[in-house]
Amino acid sequence: MNKFRLTINALAVLVFTLACMSITQAQATRTWVSGVGDDVNPCSRTAPCKTFAGAISKTAAGGEINCIDSGGFGGVTITKSMTIDGAGVLAGILAAGTNGVTVNDITDNAIVRLRNLSINGAGTGVDGVRFLRGRALYVENCVITGFKSGNATTSNGIEIAITAGSGTYTISVKDTIIENNSGTGISQSTTVGTLNCSYDNVVIANNNKGLEALGGTGNISRSVITFNGVEGLSVNNGAVINASSNEVTSNGHGFNNINGTIRLSDNHIYRNLTNAFAGAGTYVTVGNNTVLGNSGNEVLPGPIAPK
Repeated sequence: MNKFRLTINALAVLVFTLACMSITQAQATRTWVSGVGDDVNPCSRTAPCKTFAGAISKTAAGGEINCIDSGGFGGVTITKSMTIDGAGVLAGILAAGTNGVTVNDITDNAIVRLRNLSINGAGTGVDGVRFLRGRALYVENCVITGFKSGNATTSNGIEIAITAGSGTYTISVKDTIIENNSGTGISQSTTVGTLNCSYDNVVIANNNKGLEALGGTGNISRSVITFNGVEGLSVNNGAVINASSNEVTSNGHGFNNINGTIRLSDNHIYRNLTNAFAGAGTYVTVGNNTVLGNSGNEVLPGPIAPK
């Protein structure tokens, strides 16, 4: 009887240990994907998963998913703090008919970082990156292209659309190309909390609109906004754009201020096809912008700060 009890106890300890090992594997701090991986794997370096969606359930909050080799790793919904980094390989997300990356953390705590990714809508994707809820989103060194969803003008490269929650939301997009989308390159809006967005060294090209602020504050610097059909940068609903050291060229309107504030410093505004400046909102400038070769209205409308 004692031997039997000892055997049962030993088995119980073994089962408990294996269960703990399984949980540890399922919630690793760093996981891996590979073009030849399998989502039944633990997503370790030696047994990688095949998709980001497969890896995310096995990655602990605050952890990181890395790529062993080049491949297409599929769209993903993120509901916790997470880094996805494709450094060193061609890390693709092919999102035909759907969203590339969706961030939706109902606790408003998630801090999400997307680095070194190619996010391609293949002509039918809905949005490249969609931020609905979370604390912060950082997009670095990515390419977001081809989101057209039947050529609907609502398919955006990056859509920030916060309608629930509270507090301050931080968005940063840096060293990134957003091009060839049928909607807006970057659309930012919020009906709750405070939204602060920073766009640095980005290319926003060949979209229906470039950057559209429908809420919050957008700070854009050292960027190229070009060949966007309707307008390069626009504000409405009391939003703010602070634009510094940008090239705004060959769009419909360069700037369109429907109802908000646009502050301008050291921008080059060339060859826009309708107007350099449109709209009756508030424009503020320190007077050091270069405005040449636009088809119409090269004089800032509305109130202008002293030079």
